[in-house]
Amino acid sequence: MKKFSILLSMLLILAVNAYSQVSINADGSNADGSAMLDVKSTNKGFLPPRMTEAQRDAISNPVAGLQIFNSTTNQPNYFNGTVWMSFDGTSAETLTVGDYYQGGIIFYLNDSGGGLICTVSDQSPGTEWGCKGIEISGADGIVIGTGAQNTIDIEAGCATAGTAAHLCAYLTLNGYSDWFLPSEDELNEMYKNKTIIDATAIANGGSAFSTYYYWCSTEEDLNRAKVQYFDTGFKAVLDKDNPSVRVRAVRAF
Repeated sequence: MKKFSILLSMLLILAVNAYSQVSINADGSNADGSAMLDVKSTNKGFLPPRMTEAQRDAISNPVAGLQIFNSTTNQPNYFNGTVWMSFDGTSAETLTVGDYYQGGIIFYLNDSGGGLICTVSDQSPGTEWGCKGIEISGADGIVIGTGAQNTIDIEAGCATAGTAAHLCAYLTLNGYSDWFLPSEDELNEMYKNKTIIDATAIANGGSAFSTYYYWCSTEEDLNRAKVQYFDTGFKAVLDKDNPSVRVRAVRAF
């Protein structure tokens, strides 16, 4: 009976605490009204999880606001929803083109701590761009940063399964599902860095780029779309129903 009473008391305490604020202190004071967790001490500190930079970067889909102590740099870091940051507001990530990161390989870095990642292998050894004879409204972005919207526009006007944009838009890989078909300039960045990308891809179970044509999401006209030849870098346009052009998906971070 005594054991039952103790167990019942513990369950009641847990039930109350599950729906209340928590205060951790030595003086028995309640948590501040604005805090779910209120820790008080004059001789001890709060210790977040400690890990190396590599261990931090291996966290799958970190939530905005997540905090750790980076034992590589001996600095606290937090995730701002896009990249890991130091508490002084500067990027906490030392990234370079060719790094394996967030599900793929970095092939482009911008000035804001973000960039573009490609998959470690092709999504298709050959498929159509799709919907020859249909002009896709909006799928004309060329510069870096337009591939994602191009892909959305292509899917809105040509949702044929198995086509280049469709393969990317519906790809879920390494915990990420925001892949897209690169724009003309984004594809060119991959070509310019293909040697270092190939090395990282092979080291991570992927494969090197083919020396054939790759589709981009930039449409030329109702019958043709732009491609790039990954042997020489030559840019061209091909009929949308060409079934032999390869696909490599990318995502932004």
